[in-house]
Amino acid sequence: MLQMENQPVPGVSSDVPHYRRIATLLRERILAGDWAAGAKLPSESILGQHFAVSRITVRQALGALHQEGLIFSRQGQGRFVSRPKAVQHVNRLQGFGEQMGADGYAVHNRLLGLAEVPAEARVALRLGLRAGAPVMEIRRLRLLDLEPVSVEITWLPVEIGRRVARADLERRDIFVILENDCACPLGRADLALDAVAADPDVAALLRLPAGAPLLRVERLTHDRGGKPIDHEFLYFRGDTFQYRFQVDRHPSSVE
Repeated sequence: MLQMENQPVPGVSSDVPHYRRIATLLRERILAGDWAAGAKLPSESILGQHFAVSRITVRQALGALHQEGLIFSRQGQGRFVSRPKAVQHVNRLQGFGEQMGADGYAVHNRLLGLAEVPAEARVALRLGLRAGAPVMEIRRLRLLDLEPVSVEITWLPVEIGRRVARADLERRDIFVILENDCACPLGRADLALDAVAADPDVAALLRLPAGAPLLRVERLTHDRGGKPIDHEFLYFRGDTFQYRFQVDRHPSSVE
C-alpha cells in the first residue's frame, strides 16, 4: 500500500475546509499514478488517522472524489480508483466490439436472451413493419476487460434475424454478422441519446444500485439502400463509458 507523507497540500489555503484539502491531496496522487486504476484506497479509519480528522471528514473528501468519477465503491469491499472511461467515436458507423477491440480492450459478450417476439408499436414503426409482426429480439451484456459496461437490446426483422441468431453472438458484433454472414452492407445509423434510471434488472447486470443514472443510446441502422434493418437500445454505465461526436459547422455535403 502507498505510504503517504504527512504534509500540507501545496497551493491550497489553510482556510479551505479539511475535507477539501484532503480531497485535493488524494486527487493529485491519483492523477499522478500513485494509485493505479483499480487499486484499493486506504480505509476511512486509516485515512482519518493519517490526516488526524474524523471519519466523517474523510467520507466527505472521498465523496467529492466519487462525484468527480475518480473513485468508485464496492459494497463491503471499500473504494477503488476508477479506470479511464472507454470512448466510442460516432463519426463512423462501427460496432462496439470493432472499435473497443481496436483500442486494445478485451471485449466479451454474455447472451442474455434470444427469441422471436411480436414487434411492439415503437419497434415496428422504426423497422417499417406492422405492429405485432415477428422480430428477433437479442439481449446481451457487453463487457470490457471483464467489467460490465452496457446492456444491449436489439430487434431485427425476423428473416434476417434468424440468420443472425445462428452466429456466435458471444464473440462477434451484430454489424459484422450482418455484413459478412448475411451479405447485408450497412449504410447509416440514426442515434438519440438520453439519461435514464437503471431498472433493478439492468442495474444488477451492471453492478449498480437500482435507479443509478445510465446513458441510453437508441440506434436505428439502415442498410446501404436505406432500409431500416437493426433497431436497438444500448444502456451504458455513465462512469465507465463515453460517446464522442465530431460536428462540422459547415458540412461538406448535405443529404
